[in-house]
Amino acid sequence: MRHLQALTMSKHALPSSRGFFHELASRNKAPILPPNHIRNYSNYVSLLSSCKTLNSLLQIHARLTVSGLQNDHLTNAHLIKSYLLFLKCNFARFLFDSLPNPSVMLYNSIIRAYSRKKNHQEGINIYHCMLNKGLEPDKYTFTFVLKACSGALYFKEGILVHKDIIVRGLERDAFIGTSLVDMYCKMGDLKLARKVFDKMPEKDVVAWSAMILGLSQSEDPIEVFGFIRSMQLSGVELNLVSILNLVPAVSRLGDIDACRCIHGYVIRRGFDAIVSNGLIDMYSKSGNIDVGRQIFEYMPDKDDVSWGTMMAGYAHSGCFLEVLELFDRGRGENVRMNKVSVTSALTAAAEMRALGRGTEIHDFARQQGIDSDVAVATPIMTMYARCGEVDTAKQLFQGIKGRDLVAWSAIIAACVQSGYPQEALSLFRSMQNEGLQANKVILLSSLPACAEVSSLKLGKSMHCCAVKANVDLDISVGTALVSMYAKCGFFALALTLFNRMPCKDVVTWNAMINGYAQIGEPFPALEMFHKLQLSELNPNSGTMVGLLPAFALLNDLDQGSCIHGKIIKCGFESECHVKTALIDMYAKCGSLSGAEFLFHRTGCRKDEVSWNVMIAGYMHNGHAKDAFYAFCQMKLENIQPNIVTIVTVLPAVAHLSALRAGMTLHAYVIRMGFQSKTPVGNCLIDMYAKCGWLDHSEKIFHEMKNKDTVSWNVMLAGYAVHGRGSCAIELFSRMQDSEIRLDSFSFINVLSACRHAGLIGEGRKIFDSMSKQHQLEPDLEHYACMADLLGRAGLFNEVLDLIKSMPMEPDAGVWGALLGASTMHSNVQLAEFALDHLDKLEHKNLTHYAALSNTYARSGRWADVGNTRSKITKTGLRKSPGYSWV
Repeated sequence: MRHLQALTMSKHALPSSRGFFHELASRNKAPILPPNHIRNYSNYVSLLSSCKTLNSLLQIHARLTVSGLQNDHLTNAHLIKSYLLFLKCNFARFLFDSLPNPSVMLYNSIIRAYSRKKNHQEGINIYHCMLNKGLEPDKYTFTFVLKACSGALYFKEGILVHKDIIVRGLERDAFIGTSLVDMYCKMGDLKLARKVFDKMPEKDVVAWSAMILGLSQSEDPIEVFGFIRSMQLSGVELNLVSILNLVPAVSRLGDIDACRCIHGYVIRRGFDAIVSNGLIDMYSKSGNIDVGRQIFEYMPDKDDVSWGTMMAGYAHSGCFLEVLELFDRGRGENVRMNKVSVTSALTAAAEMRALGRGTEIHDFARQQGIDSDVAVATPIMTMYARCGEVDTAKQLFQGIKGRDLVAWSAIIAACVQSGYPQEALSLFRSMQNEGLQANKVILLSSLPACAEVSSLKLGKSMHCCAVKANVDLDISVGTALVSMYAKCGFFALALTLFNRMPCKDVVTWNAMINGYAQIGEPFPALEMFHKLQLSELNPNSGTMVGLLPAFALLNDLDQGSCIHGKIIKCGFESECHVKTALIDMYAKCGSLSGAEFLFHRTGCRKDEVSWNVMIAGYMHNGHAKDAFYAFCQMKLENIQPNIVTIVTVLPAVAHLSALRAGMTLHAYVIRMGFQSKTPVGNCLIDMYAKCGWLDHSEKIFHEMKNKDTVSWNVMLAGYAVHGRGSCAIELFSRMQDSEIRLDSFSFINVLSACRHAGLIGEGRKIFDSMSKQHQLEPDLEHYACMADLLGRAGLFNEVLDLIKSMPMEPDAGVWGALLGASTMHSNVQLAEFALDHLDKLEHKNLTHYAALSNTYARSGRWADVGNTRSKITKTGLRKSPGYSWV
């Protein structure tokens, strides 16, 4: 009966009795000892202790069962310990549950074994079973159960165990104190860890090392150096474990001086041979990859960890070609490539968008039998997604056995980073449908996708998930939520959440500054920056990158130059992303010379981002030829153009009407697999329409799978430019039927098509539907389109009524449309009326006077023509010379 209860209590942990005894019977092939010897207690204890294989242990157990010694308490105790040495917890547990009163020592052994097998929950269950039986835990019990709590990340359970320790007065014990410090550090609560540590009367190197590891992995690892100084002042020397625990802090801080100090210390202590892999990691992540490589090459005995560490260092430093070269060299030297090596190689292939190499590495992982391991399957899947093979990535993801939240997080993050936010959100919903609860990592991967597609509803749903998971007050999650609301344009919610956050770091402030700058609100962005300066936090390089677009929006080169000075003073100028933001700011403020100076002077390698910004800067200033030349120069320097490059340079080709160059770019897009990207498709439609190949624009538009509002608008604009009013209206109707969100540009484009085709009735209906059906208020451009449409038809009274009804003051576009229509119909009175208003808005604009002069000429008023031309001559107005493509 007791056996049945034990099996019921933990059915997943135990083998069936039939299976267990079948295993014993199968091993009972030959007598191991004569019966008189097996009965000798000391002999069988020594035999159990000397077992080197599980097979020999099972044979001895079988003989004990046959000899009738199975029910002996001491025999079972030794058998349990022997099984636990082989980590056979299920066999040990079966015997353990058969004992009427297991000792505390046996309970400790079982708990410890479960922790080693990473079955932490079962270890905690055994601890509770022990308490329920009224047994008194000793210091080893608490040490093992605390390890189980930290392994399972059961914070509340750990707190309860800590309370039991306090009740029993064991908190100051060195073993238990160290275990508590270790548990709290691993759970991220450094305050409690430090509190326990400070209470310990005697701290050995193990306790100090546990605290060092916790501080090294904390949000502010720089604290660890002060802690080490305290350790040395207390007379405790760093040992090998202490140094290894210090490696994560130095690697994260990228502190080259700290690297050199530790390197010197380990050489002095004779640890350099053992710590070599750690030194490679530290130097690689401190920006000194060459020193890391030297250490690697001078190592006499490189193991698989050494190769993996070196490859991971190259991957961290962005040296992806070197990763693949090292991977090939290792395979050539028959080095066993571990999971770290394979994942680093996959990361390199993904970053280089080298699908062919990535497929080769995938095949290698399959041959090694590690492709089904979640740690390897996840980067394989990510590689395919980053290379544009999202369907393949999803198929692999579906095939991962026992996929955990890490795998879900990886596929979602890969889709977001590869430009597939909708796919990412679809996967998030699928995860929820499978009953999995989003954790912190999943939310950090998914929230950017909501921001990308402005899906406020799903963003709010994720906010609820964060609240349920009790991570909404976490700094990183709170920052992601603030960023999401800001990018969705809901600054009231973003600001409310920002103000409610109990702890804010500089990244949180950056999210607000970036958000305001991205929606074109420079003044709130500057106000946030000033508030950040008044706080206790210091702006970082990310702050500067978010702030610089505000000066570009204001076209304020002076203030932008001042911030440039601050960047130099803070030492941020050497960072590539800061320099790229400065180039962008100078270009958008009209200082192309300043942008070019920074671009060519840049100390860091010019990557595709800096080239993209420079190309965009040329286009912003109307230098399409220079933009295309920069693109050609980029290819000559072997920099691979990415999607942003294509989207940036295609408008230059369209502006130059360089059809041949546009077709070459289109071929490159197909070769790189970018044709499925919506922004690229939109630019191709625009380019072909402006180069006169409207049929190609239509073909690309109809073949696009993921059309957005911009896709429809660009096609409408193409029809408008080519005077295809009927096609534009038909497309506009389809757009409404497809439930695509119409915006201001949709109406500008279709109204332009109507005015070019003279479709007055349709234009009126579309204009009226803006506010009545679509709740969009017409702006100046819409009124200018309507004034031109009605004016071309000679409906001047209606044009004047329209202008009088405008809720805002008419601009030069509206009065210019009236002037153009008046010239067309030789209406001198209205032309003079329009010019009076235009002269106030755009004084000394020759084009307007030329139009009035033409109107006088059409009406035969040659004296007025002469007066107008004399006025033009006296005021010094000159017409810019035109040019022809022919």
